[in-house]
Amino acid sequence: MRVHALPKGSVVTEKGIPWGVKHIQAPQVWNRTTGHRVKVGVIDTGVDFTHPDLRHSLERGINLLHRMALPQDDNGHGTHISGTIAAANELQGMIGVAPRALIHPIKAFDHNGTAFVSDIILGIEWCVHNQMDVVNMSFGMKTKSRSLLNAVNNAYRSGILIVASSGNDGSIGTIDYPAHYTKTIAVGATNQQSRIASFTNRSSLIDIYAPGDRIVSAWLRGKHREMSGTSMATSHVTGAIALLLSLKPGLTPGQIKSIIKRSAKPLRNSRKAPRMAGELNVKRMIKAADLL
Repeated sequence: MRVHALPKGSVVTEKGIPWGVKHIQAPQVWNRTTGHRVKVGVIDTGVDFTHPDLRHSLERGINLLHRMALPQDDNGHGTHISGTIAAANELQGMIGVAPRALIHPIKAFDHNGTAFVSDIILGIEWCVHNQMDVVNMSFGMKTKSRSLLNAVNNAYRSGILIVASSGNDGSIGTIDYPAHYTKTIAVGATNQQSRIASFTNRSSLIDIYAPGDRIVSAWLRGKHREMSGTSMATSHVTGAIALLLSLKPGLTPGQIKSIIKRSAKPLRNSRKAPRMAGELNVKRMIKAADLL
């Protein structure tokens, strides 16, 4: 199992609200919801507990590789994902999609960004046991696994939606597992022009597209870095679900999935493929939820 990010971009000093957070119109709903106290499980490489952008958003979580240790990030990927979901440092740093959500880091990936499927399954079970509201899984693999499918379905039945990235091979007609499973939200990446990013795996199984190209977020040692990948798109969707659940706590995974798909903004080049998923738009999503 590998994290879904392309080779690292440069360390940047950009501050404020990153383009992706603005693009999905998250700031337009912050007067109604900031994701307050929604529990987000991030199964990844851990998180940088000393990062000033994240210190108000972090809970303890678990380190599945070293049970006695904090899930401290030694790769950077998990910190980047967590920043997009819930960074909250208006003055010196950046703001994520749901700045008052709570990140519970589950470290299943090593410093190379690789993990055993068995640890992913343990991570999902930890999320169910500790009653996460939504789980971010910005990684994937080519082969299916019956035990991973069972863990995903069990989370869904327990009321927990898993948001998963489609992969970065530029494949058409196939996406990676676990995004391939129907009980997840499968996410593809768009660029600043609202076009599907060239690296995205895509098929009719994709539920939603979101910004994933040249995304600036938190990085190790208090820094910020630009990264691209369906991983980055997935964290935007997870943040949006945190905003939704803070406003409407009782929504089931099925209802959330339906709201997100229904309220998506049609993509620029989707006229050729009318059944294609659209792009995440938080303002439209909240409006759709209000009609329930």
